[in-house]
Formats: sequence, structure tokens, C-alpha cells
Amino acid sequence: MADIDIAALANLLQEAAVREILPRFRNLGEGDVRMKSEAIDLVTEADEAAERLIRDGVAEIMPGALFIGEEAVAADPALLGRLAGADLAVVVDPIDGTFNFASGLALFGVMLSVVSKGETVAGLIYDPIGNDWAIVEKGSGSWMCKPDGSQEQMFMRPSQPLEQMIGIANTGYFDIETRRKLLVNLADVRLFTSYRCAAHEYRLLAQGHMDFAMYNKLMPWDHLAGALLMQEAGGHVARLDGSAYLPHHTDGGLLVAADEDTWQELREKIFTV
Repeated sequence: MADIDIAALANLLQEAAVREILPRFRNLGEGDVRMKSEAIDLVTEADEAAERLIRDGVAEIMPGALFIGEEAVAADPALLGRLAGADLAVVVDPIDGTFNFASGLALFGVMLSVVSKGETVAGLIYDPIGNDWAIVEKGSGSWMCKPDGSQEQMFMRPSQPLEQMIGIANTGYFDIETRRKLLVNLADVRLFTSYRCAAHEYRLLAQGHMDFAMYNKLMPWDHLAGALLMQEAGGHVARLDGSAYLPHHTDGGLLVAADEDTWQELREKIFTV
């Protein structure tokens, strides 16, 4: 596995937040927010400035690594195709939850993952508001690193009966008929929601506050760090057909649960599409 200076990468995300993200939070001017694919898919000056800072920092910390940022791929979609064959890559979402950020809602994060020869080997999910990090390295567990430097290992909570489960279900990218079916099925769990911010959703799961998450759209900057965080916190992660989730996957959906039996129950009773 690549030798990774996880502390340097964590400090880099913090620097991006302090210099480029937080000064613009609730302070975006006219023209600082633009629509990408639709009205709820936004990019801001903060996203672009933070990604530039992180890219330059990664070039110093991990020279030679392929850098794949959400905004870089928006400008050059062919860049994403290089991920599967890269010896070493760093994948970054400079602001996950841009819609929330642009709306002044303090529910956004900075996400980074390290991919070595087609496998996710490390991830960081930084919360600029709380100034803390969810940190994961393959084989070393999932950890919450607090501003004072203390660390606490995170675990998914044991599975609940289906009718008591609470979780995340992102149904917006399914066709309308599939969405109707899923919404009917979801009446069988206790509660489901979407924070429009995978960074915080994965952190909540890893800290034992929720039971499941389902995503349909799989862009690597949204899910690589979180999927590894879930696995190292004891959870079961797979695409909706049961196959392993790999860094180059962009479709097939993703389902996270506390264990394989619970995963199967959710797949069969709720998320059969």
C-alpha cells in the first residue's frame, strides 16, 4: 500500500476550509454561485478556490499522484476515466453539500480519498464547522479526530428490527416509477431522510446514529472515503446487485448496512428496484 501522510492531508483540508470555504460561507456575492446540470446541482467560487488549493497541496505531499477533483472533472470529463488505471490517485470533493453551503446551511464537508491500484486505501471527511475529521486507513479502523488532537474509534451500531431502522435514502436519481415504488417500500422503516451531504451522512452512520444508507448516483468523490469508513467501522457495503463497490464505478447504486444479513433484508424488502 502507498505510504500516506494522512496528517498532512488532514491539515490541507483544514487549510482549504480556513482560507477559501469559511470566509465565503453566508457571504457569497452575486455571480459566485452557478448552476451545473440542474437547479439543485450548484458550484460556487468556494468550491473552485478550495479545489485549487487542495490540488496544489496534494502535488507537494504526494508528487506524482493523479489528482481527480469534482470541479476538474466537470471541466474535463475524460479525467474520470483515468482513475481505474492509476497507480496512485487522490480524489477530492472540495465542498460536499454545495447546495446546503450556498443556501447558508451549516451542513457541508470536505472529502478526500486515496486510491492505490484500483483500491481505496484511505479517506478523510472534514467538517469545517465542527473542525473535526473522520479519518480512515484500510485495515486500521475508522476514527474521529477532534480539534484537540484526541481520537475516538467509530463503529456502526448493531442492526435494529426493520420497523425501527432510521437511515438515508436518496431516491432523486431514479426514474419516477421506481421512485414511487421505493417510497412506498420505505414506509416500512421508522424514518428515512437525505441531508444532501454524503459527508455528514457517512459520519453519522460511522458514529452509530443511523442504520443504513442507499445512494443511486455514484461519483467517486462522494462515496470512496465514506464507503471505506463504513467498512472499517464494521459495516457491509455493496452495490445494489451485491457486487463490490470499486473506485471507478459510477452506477449500480450503493447500499450500506450494519452487517450482511441486514443488508440482504433491506435489499429484498425495501430497495428492490
